[in-house]
Amino acid sequence: MAILSKIRERSMFLILVIGLALFAFVLDPTTLSDFFNSSKINEVGEVNGEAISRQEFAEALDNYKAQTGNRLSEMQAAKAVWNNLVRQKIYATQLEEAGITVGEEDILNALYNTEFIKNDPRFQTTGIFDKEKFKEFLATIKAENGAEWNNWRQYMASVKTNLQKTTYDNLVSVGLGASLKEGENEYITENTKINANLVYLPYTSVADSLVTVTKSDIEGYVKNHASEFEVEASRDVKLVKFDVIATPEDEADTKTEVAALIEDSTNSQGAKTQGLKSATDYRLFLEETNSDIPFNDAIQYKSQVPQVIAEELFAGNTGDVFGPYKDQDFFKISKITEVLELPDSVKARHILIPFIGSNSATADTKETEEEAKKIADSLVTVIKGNKSKFAELAKEYSADKSNADKGGELDWFAYNRMVPEFRDYTFTNKTGDVGVVKTVFGFHVIDIQDQKNFQKAIKLATFGRKIEPSEATENAVFQDAETFALEVSKGKNIDEAAKEKQLTALPAVGLKALDENVPGLGEEREVITWAFNKDTKIGDYKRFDVNGGYVVVTLTGITKKGLMPVSKATAKVRPILLNEKKAAILDAKLKGNTLQEIATEAKQTVRSVSDVNLKSPTLTGIGFEPKIVGAMLNAKENQLYNKVPGDRGVYAFVVTGKTAPTALPNYDTFRKRLANQRKNQTYNMYEAIKKASDIEDGVSSFYGIQQ
Repeated sequence: MAILSKIRERSMFLILVIGLALFAFVLDPTTLSDFFNSSKINEVGEVNGEAISRQEFAEALDNYKAQTGNRLSEMQAAKAVWNNLVRQKIYATQLEEAGITVGEEDILNALYNTEFIKNDPRFQTTGIFDKEKFKEFLATIKAENGAEWNNWRQYMASVKTNLQKTTYDNLVSVGLGASLKEGENEYITENTKINANLVYLPYTSVADSLVTVTKSDIEGYVKNHASEFEVEASRDVKLVKFDVIATPEDEADTKTEVAALIEDSTNSQGAKTQGLKSATDYRLFLEETNSDIPFNDAIQYKSQVPQVIAEELFAGNTGDVFGPYKDQDFFKISKITEVLELPDSVKARHILIPFIGSNSATADTKETEEEAKKIADSLVTVIKGNKSKFAELAKEYSADKSNADKGGELDWFAYNRMVPEFRDYTFTNKTGDVGVVKTVFGFHVIDIQDQKNFQKAIKLATFGRKIEPSEATENAVFQDAETFALEVSKGKNIDEAAKEKQLTALPAVGLKALDENVPGLGEEREVITWAFNKDTKIGDYKRFDVNGGYVVVTLTGITKKGLMPVSKATAKVRPILLNEKKAAILDAKLKGNTLQEIATEAKQTVRSVSDVNLKSPTLTGIGFEPKIVGAMLNAKENQLYNKVPGDRGVYAFVVTGKTAPTALPNYDTFRKRLANQRKNQTYNMYEAIKKASDIEDGVSSFYGIQQ
């Protein structure tokens, strides 16, 4: 119905578009295909003038999802694929400009040195990797042009991309070494100790009220520092959530429903229903009553049963029924089906005999299930006759090599550690028992060596019904959401409307076109798509069905791609400009020809600092001031420097002495460190190239968002 409604709403627009297309076709038939297949419509973006088509993006996206096993969400995958395509095209361009090509031979050489290929028996001759066999294999599957070739083609494309990146990074890194002199300078710069006297006027000494930062000041700062304030397109919304949750009445109704299942009952038509108390086939009972929790026949200790009723359960006997009781989001009734006295841990050893098809089978496994069972039975016969042979037999026969050399010893294990069949045998039989158990891994010859901490354990049959809101509750919440949306539609501010109903309007700021999560809501792509719709204006609202209820959303802000708007830059820029303007006020107080004159005029004392360096640029009694320590390092000794702005205030200082560190016999350690720092900047190099590139990102259009 929603689709039909949209078609009706846009019918005139569609008629107009089709009419224009047909008119163009009458004039020139070739224009019809041009009209519907313009390059821009079929593109998701460009990198330095090279288009990335929708088809290229879609194929890369499908391949990426397959490679990652669909572990990422749609938007996470889309972002990763776009970034990969951009990186691939940027590196290809850089290598082309450098006259370097990554060709087929380079890719093949990389494949030859890939471990999983070298170790594949299909590509080996007498155990040694055979290049010709591998090339013949690729040629064969390429001729067949099947799914396997497509997978290899995609893998080789990724190898090529990685080679391009590595080649370019290595190319640049070659020129990023360091000399011994640079290493020496690095050592001296870091470790030179400085002594100085200074006068310090903190920015906090000027009240904020004495300084005015205007909107035009912030706008000017943003323009002058454009690279720091470039932003993606984003949207701001406010939302009011209406959660559909069960009421006390809903809980009471659920409890009554569950209680009715304890005893046998007869409906109005005379049909009898068996209750849990008289039931004997508990799995069937839970199926017929549509229990919201599955049948669990496992033995349970006191710590494993619902703790709200643990004491009552472990004081009960076989056949006792308990409940209804509330356990988290369920009302339950439970019946004790068996009471046991069991250890809480067991010590055992085993010999594992696999068979073809079992989880522990290998390429060397030849035994069928019947043959493996015969081997296990014969081993039991031998062991029962002479238990001292167990360790020897484990080393010879057991497929569990992790403990075969230890004679099959498993040491102590708790009830839930082993697979059910193994667990049940070792916990319900006695110390000294030897037997055969089949599991998914094969046949186990088990010797129970010891058991400890015997205690009461029980088996339960438990029916559970999830506590959920009724239809009446959901209708009431829906009506509340509709009424609220109506009030907002009449022009009432969403904050005021929420306050009147004692609700909270939550802000969600800076939503991006490819975001999935809305703060306060979770994964709600529909809200983001609506917010980015070109027809949605500031002040528009909409009610959405969301997980667990409804939400009324209003658009409060639109940020276009480009420079951050003044309203959003204010929080970051205002403190910077405040300090700049305070610095101008403080500069006027730093008057004098000597440090003492300046201190007297500014009504401050001359402070002394000693042994500060760039490695730890902290001024005693002031704090972290790398700008000032850097200025001191480059200052001349015994010369006055005045009105020097720092991070915490304005300074006047005189450097009284510099102590160079002890000379080293060799500065190769610092040279290497400096060279490695430079060579490890490949990410920054790529980001710099990317920033200088002309990139047009239109991935959002792939998901129906036209900005």
